[in-house]
Amino acid sequence: MSDAPRHHKPVKFSPEKFDAYEGGPDPARVSEAAHLAAHALVSRGRASDDPEISRRLIELTDEQGLEGIAEMWAEAPAVSLPGALWRLYALRASVRKDPVRMGRYFAAGRGTAQVSHVVAGVAEPPGAEEVTEMADTILSGAFNGEFDVALERFAAFCRVMALGRIRLADTGQLPVVVPGRPGAARAAGPGTVALTQRLERTAEELEAAARAWRHGHLD
Repeated sequence: MSDAPRHHKPVKFSPEKFDAYEGGPDPARVSEAAHLAAHALVSRGRASDDPEISRRLIELTDEQGLEGIAEMWAEAPAVSLPGALWRLYALRASVRKDPVRMGRYFAAGRGTAQVSHVVAGVAEPPGAEEVTEMADTILSGAFNGEFDVALERFAAFCRVMALGRIRLADTGQLPVVVPGRPGAARAAGPGTVALTQRLERTAEELEAAARAWRHGHLD
């Protein structure tokens, strides 16, 4: 969305950076490794026009789950390249884990968040297949499009989802299954509020990361 110049140089991914040593993991070196891995991933994707490479990057967590990158990226600052990538992959994984529910939330929230709805770019009418395709498309844009736009689109998605959860809860359509009682449910409670707040916070973090990228400060 911005014509501001990019100031990001590819970072070489040196195996020496990951040498093992005695005394357990040093947080500083873990952080360095997280940043190097994130830069390498983005640099590889943005330097290639091979659709197979793009597909493999998008599906990075499909076979091994989020655990692999969580160990390296989950603790990174939100406004950093590894922190931003972690949020993009985690959001896509959440959509793919329960696309029916995510589609329902999005459909409920789009009427109260028209701008975010357009930015997120889910096809009409939004359902499980549409939100899944949207998640893949946004993540693909991080590697073969404008990285800041990808961040802003997922931020918009989070805002629509948060509003959708609130709307469903307000109308009593957001039940929470009672553990051990498959046929029973109770009304949505504090957990819904907490998750909604997390979605809104994630949106704010992604927007801040997008601004940092545009100014060449997302390291």
